[in-house]
Amino acid sequence: MKRNLFIFLIMLVAFILQTTIGKWIAFGSVSPNLLIILVAAFGFMCGSSCGLLTGFFAGLLWDLFYGDIIGFHALIFMYIGYMNGAFKQIFYKEDIKLPLILIMVSDFLYGIVIYVLQFLLRGRFDFPHYMMYVILPEVVYTVLLTMLVYPPIRTVTLKLDSQQSALSL
Repeated sequence: MKRNLFIFLIMLVAFILQTTIGKWIAFGSVSPNLLIILVAAFGFMCGSSCGLLTGFFAGLLWDLFYGDIIGFHALIFMYIGYMNGAFKQIFYKEDIKLPLILIMVSDFLYGIVIYVLQFLLRGRFDFPHYMMYVILPEVVYTVLLTMLVYPPIRTVTLKLDSQQSALSL
């Protein structure tokens, strides 16, 4: 219960930070994707179902405020959270390489899916430009921010999980 409340609160904080401060810290109109960091992190830390639900609510929050179609980002984030949940078995709390790689791949795939579904299908075929000036800078910026944001999230989540397992014994 505490973990779910923590996930909900950190998701709201990340959404608010991404939509307000994210505009100020943007480099060339590219800002980090905090919601991808959270969805991927909770996916591989807590499992596929947690990643799926976190992705759904993060995407729904984005769709309600900024989306044209309700459920578009919710579906994409659900898939990202679920796929990251498959890596729970090889997740080690001390290792930061796996989280960085998974978040990098998640953000890259998110950018590709957004390009295909929102630009390519509308006849905008300038993929090299979109890759060079939108997807790759966002991936780099998100990974750099992950190194700052991920360790405190991991620490709190592991502490909440250990408290919950101690109570169930």
